[in-house]
Amino acid sequence: MTINSFIESIASSSSSPSVSASTPSISEQSDTTPDQSSVHYLAQHQLFEQLPDLRADICIPDYCCLSDVEDSEPIVNAWIGPRGTVSPLHHDPYHNVFAQVVGSKLIRVYSSAYNDFLYPHDSSMLNNTSQVDCEHPDLDRFPRFSEAPFWECIVKPGDLLYIPPKFWHYVRSMAVSFSVSFWWT
Repeated sequence: MTINSFIESIASSSSSPSVSASTPSISEQSDTTPDQSSVHYLAQHQLFEQLPDLRADICIPDYCCLSDVEDSEPIVNAWIGPRGTVSPLHHDPYHNVFAQVVGSKLIRVYSSAYNDFLYPHDSSMLNNTSQVDCEHPDLDRFPRFSEAPFWECIVKPGDLLYIPPKFWHYVRSMAVSFSVSFWWT
């Protein structure tokens, strides 16, 4: 089974009317995310270990060979979901090459130099996650958030985005989407 046929089977079996196989324009997608109680999102999953036949469709980018650790393989994660799925503003401890395979996603990236502007949770379990809703910030509670500069892009099939370790990032699917991340140290 190829990744394309795998994704098509997921998209065609979805009963949610809000799932769209086409990418909406920015103006169309602003407040039209699906009801979050009906959204199913496979996030940060090591899919290729469970379904090795799909692994043949994925090439590890050469950038991942820049590891300081000799003979280390990157951690490969899959992200599959409908339009409107969100990974809240957070950071990871790894280098990350984010590859968009199917659909499109809006990604915002903030430098780790602006940690204090991004209001991480106090608990050790969530200290890599911001308390701020990135697209609808409560500036009364988080006034410095608006001062944090960011880069924003839309990744489409075939695009790669490098995210340095500890850089904050927010991700929202703009269509039925399949992404792969390659993490290394």
